[in-house]
Amino acid sequence: MGELARRVGLGLAARGDVDDVISWAERARDAGLDAVWFHDSYFERDAVTYASAVAARVSEIKIGLGALNPFTRHPVLIAMTVSALDEMAPGRIVLALGSALPLRLAQMNIPYSPDEGAHRVSEAIDTVRQLWKGERLPPVKQGLPPLQPMFPPVHRVPIFVAGYRTPMMQLAGEKADGYIARPAESIPGFKTLVGRMRRAARAAGRDPDAIETTGYLLSYVDDTRSEALNRAKREPFVIYMMSILSDITLQRAGFDKELRDRVAAAWRAEDYHTAAQLIPDELLDAFILCGTAEDVAARADEYRAAGMQVPLLQPVVQDDTQVERLLRAALIYGEAKAGQKSPAALGDERIGAGERILRRAGAWTEIVRPFALTASSVPVAVGGALAALSGAFSWPLFLASLIGGVSLQVGTNVANEIFDVRKGADQITSPRASHAILKGRISEREAFVLTATAFALATLMGLYLIAQRGWPIILLGLLGLAGGYFYTAPPFEYKFKALGIPLVFLLMGPLMVAGSYYAITGMFDPATVIVSVPVGLLVTAILHGNEWRDISEDARVGGRTLAIIFGRRAAYLGYVGLIVGAYLALAFAVLVGALPTTALLAMLSLPLLVRAIRASELGAQGQQRAIAMIDLETAQLHAAFGFLLVAGLVVAALAR
Repeated sequence: MGELARRVGLGLAARGDVDDVISWAERARDAGLDAVWFHDSYFERDAVTYASAVAARVSEIKIGLGALNPFTRHPVLIAMTVSALDEMAPGRIVLALGSALPLRLAQMNIPYSPDEGAHRVSEAIDTVRQLWKGERLPPVKQGLPPLQPMFPPVHRVPIFVAGYRTPMMQLAGEKADGYIARPAESIPGFKTLVGRMRRAARAAGRDPDAIETTGYLLSYVDDTRSEALNRAKREPFVIYMMSILSDITLQRAGFDKELRDRVAAAWRAEDYHTAAQLIPDELLDAFILCGTAEDVAARADEYRAAGMQVPLLQPVVQDDTQVERLLRAALIYGEAKAGQKSPAALGDERIGAGERILRRAGAWTEIVRPFALTASSVPVAVGGALAALSGAFSWPLFLASLIGGVSLQVGTNVANEIFDVRKGADQITSPRASHAILKGRISEREAFVLTATAFALATLMGLYLIAQRGWPIILLGLLGLAGGYFYTAPPFEYKFKALGIPLVFLLMGPLMVAGSYYAITGMFDPATVIVSVPVGLLVTAILHGNEWRDISEDARVGGRTLAIIFGRRAAYLGYVGLIVGAYLALAFAVLVGALPTTALLAMLSLPLLVRAIRASELGAQGQQRAIAMIDLETAQLHAAFGFLLVAGLVVAALAR
């Protein structure tokens, strides 16, 4: 276990895998962090359960619980809970009490007022302290026996008060061991509240310096500050926090409540794209710590300078990557010596030209999704192989068809992400292959430029092919451009109208195989339609797998895909039917003579088929992680099947 010069803790919400949380607590302890706190939040999981798991499994580190709420947990129950925790982790438990958010209490039809909240918390402090000492409490009603604790006295458990209104700050000054600031508290707000607490402490004859101050600091760490800001503001939890800021909280930080109201309206409508656009960087900076690990450490130091003795860094997105990055920020902060500022934030301006180029290239690669380009390259390659089999192959026409087809898909992929983000279907936690726009790695304007460039290149190839093959290429090109762009773009958005599956099959199967064959040979051959079926089925499986995986997110934004209409079980069966059907269609094509026997080389991809079926079975059983990368795995199956099919056709062509 390390030892840091400054005390710093980790804040966690009660969500996710309990084993992951235990692992994070162990890492925090090994890094020398002071404590791990569990943020009690209604309609998520129970914070006490997570704290209990850590208390039982992780030694040495302190465990903070709260804030627990006497409106929903009776003080006797709180005393009993902490008694059990104290036995598991003696001397390491810290309790915070508060009255929760008025919005959440209202949702549960629990009456609340600020004065009543402070009164309830005050009574709870007195009750639990007496019970922990083993003292009896007089009954509320006459004729009943007194309340008698039937557990041994606990070790000293500090009680913190959580709140942001004057009555709660006065209570903290009068009788609490500490004060814990809520998530998304600004520095000016924190200073004001702590000042009120200290004045109340002096008025009560207490030493203000004896009251410890801490607070949850919501944080998002990324490679650059701009990426962190852009991604954090698109996270629904951050949008929610911005939408519930009180008038006085905004006033202290220097913002107009009308901005909060507009964000709140978008949040209630679940229009997260609009909400993200409404949130300026300055608003996010006032309440959330965003940037590199160095940036976050520097911001935590500003809270320390404002009077926060133990900052609790809490990840906005609670996953392994963010927790690891946040622990690094905690180390940077904690390793600074007393009286010394944390290392200065690096900022984007410190990035060299070479690094900027690499990051830009990485962003373009992410949004283009090269792994999925087999969806266009395989059908064109099959059309080219069929042309070679018929003795009419042309390298210039084949390359023009290939470049045109791939360019169409690149434009489609980028446009798809633009409009999925606008619609709110893409979120930070979405298991998508690309989050380039969400993360701020590429702007929407830049993405539109990339889309236009790809479609322009496809058009240029189309003009060359028109000059060689005439007007049918015009029809094929217009169908490809419209089908790609309007997949998610308004006004058609046919992905969300249950038309994605049949139209993608037609566009990426028969149209692309037969169209590329015509572009190369100048002829239409009905046999190419039969050959296109297995290729089209696997391309469609990539899309359908996405729709199956994304049922919840697509339904939330009002989409109507076939997976949503028919349900998860039917979606699973449909996916298996598509990938198995491709192999059956291949066998049929060979059987009827539409393909040579050498085309059965594609059967060598069967191990990937087995992998896809096993993953889909786990997904059907509710294990969403098994199909998180279903698009990538199905694209790999499609690529192996398709290029082995092409190899078989080329072998047959050479044999002739």
